[in-house]
Amino acid sequence: MPPETLRLTGRDGLALHALEWSREGTAMLFLHGFSNSCRVWDDVAPAMAPYYRVLALDQRGHGDSDHDPEGRYDPESMAGDVEAVLEQLGIGRLVLVGHSMGGRVSIEFAGLHPERLAGLVLVDIGPENDPRGEIRIRQDNEQQEWTYASVERYQRVLTRQYPETASDVLDRMARHWTRRRDDGRFELKLDTRFMAGRDSGPDAEARRREQTRQAWDILRKLPCPTLVVRGAASDILSPDTADEMVDEALPDGTLEVVPQAAHSVMLDNPEGFKRALSRFALGED
Repeated sequence: MPPETLRLTGRDGLALHALEWSREGTAMLFLHGFSNSCRVWDDVAPAMAPYYRVLALDQRGHGDSDHDPEGRYDPESMAGDVEAVLEQLGIGRLVLVGHSMGGRVSIEFAGLHPERLAGLVLVDIGPENDPRGEIRIRQDNEQQEWTYASVERYQRVLTRQYPETASDVLDRMARHWTRRRDDGRFELKLDTRFMAGRDSGPDAEARRREQTRQAWDILRKLPCPTLVVRGAASDILSPDTADEMVDEALPDGTLEVVPQAAHSVMLDNPEGFKRALSRFALGED
């Protein structure tokens, strides 16, 4: 069954778009990463729908959710959107699944509401990033064009940015992540202001160190079972950081390393990611 489209109101009055695959059971909310949308979970969410109330959210500035005119794209504001969405849907406890940026938002939410988490899944993200991946992402952002003559042109860009992802998956994502303008060109749905001021300014390094410290503290206090998923070829979540998260920080942590996958695990190897998630969420071998 195709998912149902939901229109919800986030923090600051922003209109947010979400998809819902099922309405029974404990909620499982999926949060995507930077520049993506809720459609990155299309190959994963249906597998969880028979067992959970499965939803995926377009976070502010992404997909079909509103752009924030004031550029409030920090984890605290985006965790506030999650709070608002859960209140509107009448959801108390849930399993939160966050990839990359969505994982940072999930950690922020976990610090605010640890008692509401029945489980947490952090997909290729931790309190600190591998510098290799940060350099790659920065270069991609600097070279990013915001409009294209056709969806196919954008798909060719995605082929370079997501070398491990199958072409048919990138074709779907290219169509979900763009919209046609009145002049016939296709623009990215991502808010161009998203990166403005991020990790810059005289206090940027101090803020970054404090955010890292706070994230480690949150993980050390988490009462819920937590799954850390790492793509075997990831340049964002290093093996050392993943091991430290599970072996030293998380009270109840498990690590799954998904083969044939880089940072975007659920796009690179959907079947491998589903197996990892199923072992955690369903107790399947």
